[in-house]
Formats: sequence, C-alpha cells, structure tokens
Amino acid sequence: MLSCAALALVSLLATSAFAETVKILSIEPNVTSGREFYADAAKAFEAANPGVTIQFDYLDDTSFKSKLPTLLQSSTRPDAFYTWTGGVFHEQADAGVLKDISGELDSEFKATLAPIGLDAMTYKGKTYGVPMYAASVTLWYNKDLTDKAGVDPAKIKTWDDFLSAVKVIKAAGITPIIVGGKGKWPLAFYYGYLITRIVGTDGIVAANTGVGGGFASDNFVRAGAEFKRLTDLQPFQSGFMDTDNNKALGLFGDGKGAFELMGNFIVGTQRKNSTSGQGIAPDKLGFIPFPAVAGGRGNAADTFGGVNGWLVTKNASPLTVKWLKFLVNKENQEKSASLGLWLPIVKGTQSAIPDPGIRGVAELLTQAPHHQLYLDQAFGASVGSALNDAAAELATGDVDAKSAAAKVEDARQLR
Repeated sequence: MLSCAALALVSLLATSAFAETVKILSIEPNVTSGREFYADAAKAFEAANPGVTIQFDYLDDTSFKSKLPTLLQSSTRPDAFYTWTGGVFHEQADAGVLKDISGELDSEFKATLAPIGLDAMTYKGKTYGVPMYAASVTLWYNKDLTDKAGVDPAKIKTWDDFLSAVKVIKAAGITPIIVGGKGKWPLAFYYGYLITRIVGTDGIVAANTGVGGGFASDNFVRAGAEFKRLTDLQPFQSGFMDTDNNKALGLFGDGKGAFELMGNFIVGTQRKNSTSGQGIAPDKLGFIPFPAVAGGRGNAADTFGGVNGWLVTKNASPLTVKWLKFLVNKENQEKSASLGLWLPIVKGTQSAIPDPGIRGVAELLTQAPHHQLYLDQAFGASVGSALNDAAAELATGDVDAKSAAAKVEDARQLR
C-alpha cells in the first residue's frame, strides 16, 4: 500500500498534470464593474473545472493596438484576445495567427446568438472567435434643451428634418450638437451613418472591393456633401476639434448641447464625465434613430455600430473555446446586461437591461435588417484612418465632398 506521503505526491502530480492557464488579453472596460464581471465569471468557471486558471491581462486601447501585432507573432501570445472585428480581424486571419474554431461551435450554441454576432466573427467561411456584445450608435438628446428650443425629436424622421431642427435650436441660443472632434472618429459617425443611409450596406461591401469607382463613387460623394450641409450650419460647440470624446461626453452631461451622436455607452459615460457626476437624468435623456436620407439606397432601419468579442489564436489552449462559450452563456449575458455593461449578443437577454434608453437601443438593434460595423473598423486600419481624417477635414472645411471621397479611395487602392 502507498504511504500517505506517496498518495499526496501522486495527487499533486495528477493535479499538476491537469493544470491549465487560459490567457485572455483585453482592453480596459469602460466601467469598474466590467473587470468585476469578468473576475466573477472566471471564478465560476474555475470552480467547475478544477486545475484551470483564467488569466485576464488588460491594456488601454492605444497600448493594446500597438502591442498586439508583436504579441500575436510571439510565443507569449494570449489564447484569446479582444477584438473590434472588421478589417483588422480579417488581416489577422490572413496572417495566419488565428485558429479556426468552426468545428468547436455546436449548432445549439450558435442558435443562442444574434446572427450579427456570429457573422462578425466569421471570415471566408471560417469562424475564428466568439462574440461578446454589440454597440449601436443613435442620436441622443437632452429633453430639457430640445423642449426649450421648441423641437420635438420624435418628429425628426429625415436628414432634412434634422438639419431644420439644428437651425431652430441654434436660433434659440443653444448649441445644437456636442462632438469630440479631436479623436476624429466621433465626426466619422456622421459621415459613416450618411454613407450607410445613402450607399447602403451592399454598396459599402462592393465599394470596398473597388466596384463602381470604389469609395470615390457619386453616392460616397453625396454622403460627404450631406455631412457638409450639417457642418456648414456650424452646429458644434466652440473648440470642437480640440475636444476629446471624454470631455465631449462630459459637456453633453453638463447640458452644454442638445444632441450627441454616440453609442449606447453614452448613458453611463455622460454621467461619469459630467462636472456633477450626475449628468442628464434618465427621464431627461432620450434618443432617436439616425434619420433616413431621401433617395438613399440604404434601409432606414439599419443600425450602425460595433460587434465586439474574442478571437482565438493558433495553438491556443484546448479549453479556450469552452471558456468563451461559458462566458457568453445566457446566465452570464443576463448578468452583464443587468449591470448595464453593454448590449448582450445572446437572444432573449435584452430584457435584463435596467436602463430604458439602453434597452430601447437594444430593441432597435434586434429589429434591424442589418447592423453596419463602424466603417473605420470595417475597412481596416489604413482605409479606416483615411475615412476618419476625411470626416474631420469635411467638418473643418479643409476638403470638399469629392476630395474627401477621393482620399478614402486612394487609401483603398494603396492597401
């Protein structure tokens, strides 16, 4: 018979043999409860899988983007990492640093996900990751300010309606729109949404391959011209190009402007970044869908925003997919929804969102015929950067619509 010491040694060796660490690289969540959510989910998974450790490492957005390419080519790459999906994801797949996990996702699991989620993680017929949540951009407004100006946002259905409302609000002595122009991408939300409405999602896909003149086609030029119609009204706060997005969210929360075009995350961040820390009260914060554009080829019910999740790297731990499937099961998605962290990607969990505004955005998203990924993400780094630059230059009057479209097309051809 084995001695107690020998039995303990055998037990230790057995435990060591099955020890496994799954390394996850993520950006910092917008709110502290995001880290807490991940930590709690990891503990629950570890308890159900003895010997397994889920290790989260966090980087800020800028460091994440700059360090990830080197990490993915190294032996110290994570097993899975955060992704904004889109063109950069496609480049990573083409580079051969990702693992095709199509065979590890059973039909029962896939049926739980909103179609936009799985589509965003699939490239050239292969699925490389698991979606976590979505974000959707809408026009948010301060009810006190729109009431003061005599504008009813619910009546804004078309782009011309919105431009008319901007004029009325400005005439009332109120700044119509708050925007963080320093980062450029908040301005590109307008340009990108107008492209979505005018060009349409199918036209965007075609242009990205150079069809019909690519991004220099007449419809892309028209989108820039419509954005220029807005910027010619000088609707933004003074110094908007020197205002970063966090400051802009705070200004909106402080009641310094009537509208802000932003993702659903504005609800918490406008409050957090406001001077008082209270921001606009829930009953005073409303939203409307981005308006339709007359003659546009896009469906006015299409939404615009992001799909975020986790990509699995080549040679990842065999437990990685099991962990990711656990992380996005219905129970965890309902919990994240109840914490107000994001728009959940699992069907039937939207009702757990406590904030009526965010819940309303989630409902719009589930009804949308198509969810267009942020264009700077959809097109990849070089073209996306050119589009953001073009949006900023349109806003400052440094380029016209035709030159802006040509700038984006030039970047596409050089890609």
